[in-house]
Amino acid sequence: MSQITPDVVAAHGLSEEEYARVLHALGREPNLVELGIFSVMWSEHCSYKSSRIHLKKLPTEAPWVICGPGENAGVIDIGDGQAAIFKMESHNHPSYIEPYQGAATGVGGILRDVFTMGARPVANMNALRFGRPDHPKMKHLVQGVVAGIGGYGNCVGVPTVGGETNFHRAYDGNILVNAMTVGVADQDKIFYSAATGIGNPIVYVGSKTGRDGIHGATMASADFDEKSEEKRPTVQVGDPFTEKLLIEACLELMATDAIVAIQDMGAAGLTSSSVEMASKGGAGIRLNMNRVPCREEGMTPYEMMLSESQERMLMVLKPGKEAMAEAIFRKWELDFAVIGEVTEAQADGGHMVLEFDGEVVCDIPLGPLADDAPLYDRPHVSLDEYKAWAKVAPLDQVPASSDLGADLLKLIGCPDLASRRWIYEQYDSQVGADTMQKSGGDAAVVRVHGTTKALAISTDCTPRYCYADPYEGGKQAVVETWRNICAVGARPLAITNCLNFANPQRPEIMAQIVEALRGMGDACRALDYPIVSGNVSLYNESKATGGGSAILPTPAIGGVGLMEDHSVMATVPFKAAGEAIFVIGQSNGHLGQSLWLRELHGREDGAPPPVDLAAERCHGEFVRQLIAEGKVSAVHDVSDGGLLMALAEMAMASGIGCTLEDIGDHFTAFGEDQGRYVVTSAVADQIQAAGIPMTRIGTTGGDSLRGPGFTVSIAALKAEHERFFKAWMEA
Repeated sequence: MSQITPDVVAAHGLSEEEYARVLHALGREPNLVELGIFSVMWSEHCSYKSSRIHLKKLPTEAPWVICGPGENAGVIDIGDGQAAIFKMESHNHPSYIEPYQGAATGVGGILRDVFTMGARPVANMNALRFGRPDHPKMKHLVQGVVAGIGGYGNCVGVPTVGGETNFHRAYDGNILVNAMTVGVADQDKIFYSAATGIGNPIVYVGSKTGRDGIHGATMASADFDEKSEEKRPTVQVGDPFTEKLLIEACLELMATDAIVAIQDMGAAGLTSSSVEMASKGGAGIRLNMNRVPCREEGMTPYEMMLSESQERMLMVLKPGKEAMAEAIFRKWELDFAVIGEVTEAQADGGHMVLEFDGEVVCDIPLGPLADDAPLYDRPHVSLDEYKAWAKVAPLDQVPASSDLGADLLKLIGCPDLASRRWIYEQYDSQVGADTMQKSGGDAAVVRVHGTTKALAISTDCTPRYCYADPYEGGKQAVVETWRNICAVGARPLAITNCLNFANPQRPEIMAQIVEALRGMGDACRALDYPIVSGNVSLYNESKATGGGSAILPTPAIGGVGLMEDHSVMATVPFKAAGEAIFVIGQSNGHLGQSLWLRELHGREDGAPPPVDLAAERCHGEFVRQLIAEGKVSAVHDVSDGGLLMALAEMAMASGIGCTLEDIGDHFTAFGEDQGRYVVTSAVADQIQAAGIPMTRIGTTGGDSLRGPGFTVSIAALKAEHERFFKAWMEA
């Protein structure tokens, strides 16, 4: 009697149609090992079967792009024979089930994606979305996730230099934990994953394989329900100290000529790493499962192939280099085992053949597993139909504000704008001694060791914009990173992304994906700011009791820029009293989807602020020019909370206040119009420019934020800004 019943197929996340494709690909019924391998490789998490057709429309090339999407991470040229290598990935479902290990192993996985290509990691970032602070589970989730990120990053010795944290009821039942790593490598020492060379040895290195993480990729491709806690065994367990050893051992071996190909064992573990290496190389692969280092007794080939145990890598070595490589890994007290070889492609392409106890337990053609995996053009509604479904109320009869200062105090203390000190003080941001600017600035800045160069890094997305208008929200997520990087004086070069959405089989959710990607693509083309890597995380919704169903569409963007001379880096704090304050960009008082409207009046109404891509490029280039010429002393982009919030942040960061000549009403004070920067200058008469909208609004000085009809002391701003997390965590 067959082991493969309809219930078994369903438990592996395959539809009836997909199982029929498995039968066709094999020409027979699969055994359980083969079914498990098809299950993880065809999961949404590994195959991108609902998004690939749309991802192909994104711009991925530029003269400075060395390697775009398709490898472990993206690679860009940063001059002098050096490259920046970076990627962003999700670990959402594991972090909801077991927040500490879920977040920790998310950091570990993205670190491996970067150093597997030959880079030494120099910075970690993150983008976190949580539900309502008063949700009974949320404090536990926040504490666990932050501790996991800090615990792993601090121990492995890579600084966590910035990120973002938002709260919204839509994430009550499905939080988002997106992690980003940036590394630096020599361009002639970049390693790729295509397995080549018939007969070349395949080597397993790192930690032993255990039963943790089995079906992790399948779990990440399914909705949550009331039984989600039962999925705890699918969450991996991380060991940052082993990861540190693995980084050093890999970089030491990479300094030799021994490696043909290398791949991190991430989602779907040994399965995905071996399939991807062989399929990219157009070859086959044969593995002896008895040689896989295991830490538990009696592990089966099914468990070995689907385990997502951490801190493991797969390599193809040149023949004869095994002893040298083994000596390096043994020196670093890591496992090393030759577990197979690269084989010749057959008439129908390369095959994955697994042997165990002298028998063949798996023989699968690689084509159907990888390149020919299911590809769906999911039905989706039009943008207008989506907006009708989303039911975002039009913005009419905006309440008046009687006291801008009182409104500012309420806004500055809300969960989305309150100080993140409680979070970032748990992260080591200075290890490596190259961090020049961390949390609190527009972009994090990390020096390229031994040079005058620095990398500027920003993670951004405004999910409430994306829900109201996915197209404009997709554009805005990209340009927000562009602005943050420009605001420190760096030239934005490329982005990575983490595309978090709910169930793509719902036409309205699929519309969010399609339109957000269209917006992202238009922004990247207009700014000459290509996408070089990324990750898609779907089915982020919950049926659990008290859950919030679908998350807000959250296409998180991680941007990277280059500063040729870090001595001219701009920062947020006011520098001195008596300097002129200017706003660059047009202030039209757009309050739709603003935090002022939501936090003070409980309304999530109106369209998000439109993004003028030509203006964004023009204003960003102008700001970079001002910084390079030394004509501005402080720079801050205007984003959440609007103009008055940006000024308050500059004042709090410096202890220097300002007097505003005419801030206008609540529309101009708290509107979130795009494409704007606040700059201060001691040479105000030298920074005017033709065609750039620019308004002088005040002068720095004093110990308060003063405007017509209001005065708020910096001390009061700081007290309210610091209150939320302290009170929440001590409650």
